[in-house]
Amino acid sequence: MHIVFFGDQHLDSLGGAQVSMRLQREFLERAGHTVTVVAPRMHGSRPSSGSHGGAYIDLPSMPITVDREYSMSWPGRATDRFLDRAMTRRPPVDLVHVQADFWGAFIGHRYARRHGIPVVHTMHNRVDVGIAAVTPLHSPVLAVLNAWRRVAMRGIGDPVPGADGWAFLRGLAASAAAVTAPSTHFAARLEQHDVFPRVDVIWNGIDDDLRDEILAAAPVERAPGRPRFVWLGRMSPEKRLLPFLEAFVASGIDADLEVIGGGGQRAAAEKIVAGRAGVHFAGRLTYPQTLARIAAADALVQTSIGFETQGMTPFEAATLGTPSVICDPDIAAELGGGLWAVPDAGADASGRELETQRVAALAATLQRAASDISAGSAPTPVPAVSEAFRQSSRTAAMIEVYDRVLAAG
Repeated sequence: MHIVFFGDQHLDSLGGAQVSMRLQREFLERAGHTVTVVAPRMHGSRPSSGSHGGAYIDLPSMPITVDREYSMSWPGRATDRFLDRAMTRRPPVDLVHVQADFWGAFIGHRYARRHGIPVVHTMHNRVDVGIAAVTPLHSPVLAVLNAWRRVAMRGIGDPVPGADGWAFLRGLAASAAAVTAPSTHFAARLEQHDVFPRVDVIWNGIDDDLRDEILAAAPVERAPGRPRFVWLGRMSPEKRLLPFLEAFVASGIDADLEVIGGGGQRAAAEKIVAGRAGVHFAGRLTYPQTLARIAAADALVQTSIGFETQGMTPFEAATLGTPSVICDPDIAAELGGGLWAVPDAGADASGRELETQRVAALAATLQRAASDISAGSAPTPVPAVSEAFRQSSRTAAMIEVYDRVLAAG
């Protein structure tokens, strides 16, 4: 079959959804299917779509971040015409798989409606929490987004009223034949808020071959030295890198820390740990390099709370045998073990008081993790998670969803 992916961002840009979609494409093609990826053209220095064998359609776009890493394409008639012309050079399409939450979703659903193609929609983003993390004006922003959705997707599915984040996601799912989510906890929330009656849970995965290569090259015993922590992700408020670095400094632990990734908060992050020995900012690394660093670490630190719809990095770490320090209780529950869970700061606190309590709780958990690592008593990730996170098994599960949708006509 021929599946067309729609994303908000080019797959060569930084982000967990982009990593997941690259792997999905590779393993679908290994299974004999054709995949076309539609996303905004990048304006940064990353590889162009010319290196992807013509499978990528880069839409006209404008940069939306200072570092030009991310861009947007306007969901209107001009973009529709550009896309339709580009698709004439590709095989007939069987299924549209939208893996976007904003302009990419609008463009994908518009394309599917024009051509009468069924849609599978993967929800990657907790929209309400993400927007609240980056602006105090999240309520009016969500109202504007819902108004934009109604205009951009006029005539697609039944009209969906409302102005909050769940109304926005309900509107995106209104014309989908199936909705999937990358975790049990996010699927449950989507169902509870009437986004879709039954949401299929399909984790994002890890490259099977690369995982096996990294594990084969790993030493049998831990290399001597101070405890080694790794943090990776986009350096933006919802990922909580700055509170983590404050906690790392406050903990006073004698440990090494590698920070992987980039973003607008890098300068502020470097300032917090200026003069602190053992802290290294690695910048953006390739996927294989990143996985190798996770495998070499004693512990990965996951710091966002309530934002992640899965949180890929702790799962990647578990698959590579590395335990994690987990701030988000939903992710901790999904992993099922092999971690240090940061205690809840309490329901009575709010604002700056809440963040202060969270930093203190994280600092104490880092102390406990460093002590366990030094003593050789660090927890072991759950083996079942390692097996279930292989991309081959995730692709097989998604193909079952595709087949079900196509069989339903």
